[in-house]
Amino acid sequence: MPSTTKIFRKVLLWRYKHISERQFVYILSVLVGFLAGFGTVILKNLTHYIQLLLDVDFFKSYQNSLYFIFPIIGLLIVAIIKKTWLKKHIGHGISTTLYAISKRKGIIPNYNIYASLITAPITVGFGGSVGLQGPAVSAGTALASYTSKLFHMNTKTRMLLIGCATAGAMSSMFKAPIAGIVFALEVFSLDIAFVSLVPLLLASVSAIVTSYLFLGSDVLLGFELNDKFEINDIGFYAIFGIITGIASVYFSVIYFAIRKFFYQFKNRFVRLIIGSVIIGFILYLMPSLYGEGYSLINNLLKGNHIAAIGNTPFSFDHENIWLIIIFLLLITLFKAIAMSTTFAAGGVGGIFIPTLVMGSALGNAFAKIINNLGLGFNVSEANFTLIGMTGLMAGVLHAPLTAIFLIAEITGGYDLFVPLMLVAAISFSITKYFVSNSIYTYKLAQRGELITHNKDKNVMMMLDVDDLIETNFKSVQPEMMLGEMLKKAVATSARNIFPVINEEKEFLGIVLLDDIRPVMFDTEMYNSVTVEAIMKSAPEIIQESESVETVMKKFKTSGAWNLPVVNDGKYIGFISKSKLLTAYRNKLVEVTA
Repeated sequence: MPSTTKIFRKVLLWRYKHISERQFVYILSVLVGFLAGFGTVILKNLTHYIQLLLDVDFFKSYQNSLYFIFPIIGLLIVAIIKKTWLKKHIGHGISTTLYAISKRKGIIPNYNIYASLITAPITVGFGGSVGLQGPAVSAGTALASYTSKLFHMNTKTRMLLIGCATAGAMSSMFKAPIAGIVFALEVFSLDIAFVSLVPLLLASVSAIVTSYLFLGSDVLLGFELNDKFEINDIGFYAIFGIITGIASVYFSVIYFAIRKFFYQFKNRFVRLIIGSVIIGFILYLMPSLYGEGYSLINNLLKGNHIAAIGNTPFSFDHENIWLIIIFLLLITLFKAIAMSTTFAAGGVGGIFIPTLVMGSALGNAFAKIINNLGLGFNVSEANFTLIGMTGLMAGVLHAPLTAIFLIAEITGGYDLFVPLMLVAAISFSITKYFVSNSIYTYKLAQRGELITHNKDKNVMMMLDVDDLIETNFKSVQPEMMLGEMLKKAVATSARNIFPVINEEKEFLGIVLLDDIRPVMFDTEMYNSVTVEAIMKSAPEIIQESESVETVMKKFKTSGAWNLPVVNDGKYIGFISKSKLLTAYRNKLVEVTA
């Protein structure tokens, strides 16, 4: 009986003979869309079942107290799973994928397929104040990477399939296919061309159909727009755009500050304990921050702010609208803190949905303030709730187009397009001025590993300095005499440059063949001139840790054809301009073919 490997090999051979490359990419995009959609369905259902398990009647009378305990239990379970079973680091879905595209040719470790599917529902189901969008993307893109390896696809196709998985995860999560495609194009900087757009469309449709098949027509954010855009409100939208921009900067600053605070504790168990207690305390005081927070958004959209705030331990007059506004503003402030602390304590999740929660609370509070100032103004609270989500998405995620199209699709129309565009543009501009990169991309940008729409930079980023180093250079020592150098190095080398190193392998300088040519046949100098006397400094020195873009700049400024590479002062080898340019051209062909 033929083995599975042989059968699969025959299938591949049949495919090469009967299906063109483009047609097969379309088929794979549908498959990847289905897998990403199915992974999202699993995430949603597992989280929902965990929440149902913790929502039994026995627990309800102790609900606020258990809001303190549940997150601690959830984070402890996640920590145990990481420590004893996975034994791997689970990075943020978007950041991990961006790194894989820029430095690993789109190859994502297989464990990412199931790691987030297991740990994220536990984190969120037990109350961790994070979202599921990032884990959905992580699982989907890992499946796309595995599929591309299985069918021996090239790097360019692998990256396209990763984009398809991202679009599919987004489409399936929100039933918003256009926003899913825009998100993939905006975040992963894919080429907007026919060859990439069709697979994205197919993957997005495949994923959303999968979601309908398994989850029916229910949507996470179900809302029908009733209040039309009024031109008289344009000034309020402009002011609100500034406010969401400031809130987005606050969100990013809080995230990085809390991360820095927690990572000063080297022991993960200490981070877990401190983080769990902080999260539990926040959720005890503000139960509406428990889990993802969709109920808060939906209740605000329905105009039910009492249900949105939840059963707090405080006794206050629910008819006092200014107390309601204060609570909504506190939710806005503490959502960023709760989310960041969940991550720092070891939880697994995403930042996409927390931005929606924070934005909805801020928008609703802003509209309530306008309506209750007594100045005769009356704006739509539901519309500002939606616009608030747009502003925070555009600012925090640096994804203004995704923000616009997602909210437009959620509302089932484009009546709010003008305020959506205005608020997204203002919020994004303000945030970009103060925070140059999103939470997704900040660390990658610092290391020069961030994919952008600039093809030239992308190609250089995908090259590794280590792959360009040549080591077939004959090294010489400073105390070596000219005659010995000619015999041991020049006569046996095909290169015209010789690195000078000491006994500790430290790089000291270079000797060029052109410099010794006038004296190399003068035998009287063989025993009187040392290498140290004729060596010179290199025009530039390349550090092994530097990016290829930096290396390219050093070649440009120095005018040299060969530059030495060192690591902590120790000689490694040389990089030649010709090899660098050849590698650049080959990579350019590979990723743009």
